[in-house]
Amino acid sequence: FFSSEIVTIKLPRSSYVKMTTNNDQILINQIIEGDTNAFAVLVDDYKGLVYTLALRMLKNKEEAEEVAQDTFIKTYKSLHRFKGDSKFSTWIYRVCYNTCLDRIKKNKKYINNVNINEFTTHEVKTLDNALTTLETKEQEQVIQRCIAQLPSEDSFLLTLYYFDDLSLDEISKVVGITANSIKVKLFRCRKKLAIILKSQLEPETIAYYERERR
Repeated sequence: FFSSEIVTIKLPRSSYVKMTTNNDQILINQIIEGDTNAFAVLVDDYKGLVYTLALRMLKNKEEAEEVAQDTFIKTYKSLHRFKGDSKFSTWIYRVCYNTCLDRIKKNKKYINNVNINEFTTHEVKTLDNALTTLETKEQEQVIQRCIAQLPSEDSFLLTLYYFDDLSLDEISKVVGITANSIKVKLFRCRKKLAIILKSQLEPETIAYYERERR
């Protein structure tokens, strides 16, 4: 269970295009000085992933839109407190995460469980191998669809890991727990994802890779 491997399936960088850290800091300085156009650029740069993360957590489009808006409002009001000791993306994702948690505490419907007791590490690795044979776009669509079925925090963590390519340290800064705890959580998320993926993949594909690993 406490595997040293996290996720062997790695998608290419997401289609969400973000500016470099240096350019982000330039925009932040301009915003603090009162340049509203600079804030519009920053919002445009991050709105796609912020909304996706909120949707992963809340499982509701309207709620996700509201949280995304709240995230940018909070970001705007607290930009002067951003010290630049981490990437701006990490900082804004943390704002989004906490805003989602606040919304979830008020509404307990965002609960979804996946039983992982019967799923082995071997089966998880088998599914990893099967997924690596899919075309990139197909693979992304399959994973996106399956991640959406996971519990809120699991969806959030895997979205950061797969589609924004954050490191363990970066994710730990977003959710406020240690990198080692993130590693454990990601492996559990991966097992849950594998259960869902197994129902999405062709049985022949799974059987082939099970034979290959024997």
